[in-house]
Amino acid sequence: MSLSRVILTSGRSVDLCELRLSSTYGGMLEGYPCRPVNDMRIRGLLRTAERAFLASPVHLVPPAREYPDQYAGGFGPVEVLPAAACVGSFRATALDPSHDPVMYRSALTVVWFQPSPQPPAGEDADAGLRELAWEELARDYEL
Repeated sequence: MSLSRVILTSGRSVDLCELRLSSTYGGMLEGYPCRPVNDMRIRGLLRTAERAFLASPVHLVPPAREYPDQYAGGFGPVEVLPAAACVGSFRATALDPSHDPVMYRSALTVVWFQPSPQPPAGEDADAGLRELAWEELARDYEL
């Protein structure tokens, strides 16, 4: 049973099987949101996803980066990512039409950022998530 279903712009339906949500800047004790901090956060999420989901490829949906009019500190200008950092495990029907549809599925682990902690669903999911090139990024596996 999936948590939700996302309809990609290609028309393919993918099931969200596991979702890990965290605050993008939760636990940040000092400093401010800037490119070096954000890049470190993204690398950390990718490493976590690769270790947690060994059987599927991992893909990053490039996050929107905002630059509010604020003072630039020692690490450069303020750069803000969306509030919720997400790591999701998605499944869909097999990519290879020669694979038995009962015995095979395709899988992809995705890292993305979104403004709210709501699970993505249907055609209302984040645009970057809906534009995944599933056929190029996912991999088939046998049940």
